[in-house]
Amino acid sequence: MNPLRVGIVGGAGYTAGELLRLLIRHPRVEIAAVSSTTQAGKPVAEIHRDLLGETALRFSDSLPEDPDLVFLCLGHGQSRQFLQENPLPAETAVIDLSQDFRLRQPGNTYIYGLPEAFRGDIEGARRIANPGCFATAIQLALLPLATEGRLDSAVHISAITGSTGAGQSLSETTHFSWRNNNISLYKAFNHQHLGEIRQTLADLQPDFGQPLYFLPYRGNFSRGILATVYLPWEGNLQEAREIFGAYYEDEPFVYLAPFEPELKPVVNTNHCYLHLDFQQGQLLVTSAIDNLLKGASGQAVQNMNLMFGFEETAGLGLKSGAF
Repeated sequence: MNPLRVGIVGGAGYTAGELLRLLIRHPRVEIAAVSSTTQAGKPVAEIHRDLLGETALRFSDSLPEDPDLVFLCLGHGQSRQFLQENPLPAETAVIDLSQDFRLRQPGNTYIYGLPEAFRGDIEGARRIANPGCFATAIQLALLPLATEGRLDSAVHISAITGSTGAGQSLSETTHFSWRNNNISLYKAFNHQHLGEIRQTLADLQPDFGQPLYFLPYRGNFSRGILATVYLPWEGNLQEAREIFGAYYEDEPFVYLAPFEPELKPVVNTNHCYLHLDFQQGQLLVTSAIDNLLKGASGQAVQNMNLMFGFEETAGLGLKSGAF
């Protein structure tokens, strides 16, 4: 069987680097081209240095003429512009890792690529909008409740992310001297991922209209997201565990942890750890993921596997660093 020929656009950034690490060893994939407007002509391993000896690929300034799939690893707002300037054939599949196509609007044919909610829509699709990293961690904490119609009050969310969540481009808040030994709140109650979270919850629970109070934090570590979600709960802890257990029973990457999650066990994996607690009438759900994998490139490969009928876990047998 011929391998799937893939191209990566925006190949010098963090999410593209993670994609390369996954796809180089994927049993069904051939990387046809990695394009970059800033690094064209350079060896890929000169920028993604951990790939030295793993690939002889060089960055190009364009895609091949006949890729089966294109991953867009561009900044927000740039994917739409790229596709307008470089139209792709209808038969070429696209997975976009920016936020450009996540929200439904007239003319948007992209499927929202959260497998745990929309696996059936993703299978066989040709256009996928990969979810945001915060949005993934938070939605995985809420999907079972929305499916059961149990989101009937305000939801309170706090989540902290590593510095790679801001991307590779430098800004005042990404410099080492600012980020190190520092934690900061930003975009309180107004984060851009709230729109896609609300969209999914309304799909699963059509009468959902409760407020989401989201406090996002920048952490002083490189990668990972730890999110806590709590809301009033009229049931008991065992009932909540049964709801979550039934929903995620057959999911290959989501695990109900008997301990309070931390970041290290999920970093460098495509896993999500969820933990449930019940105190003072509040159900607390803690969610931990790697923002670059389950929150970005790992989920993109998971979506690719579903789109093309591969084993869903292919290329994603990753191992965390315990220490």
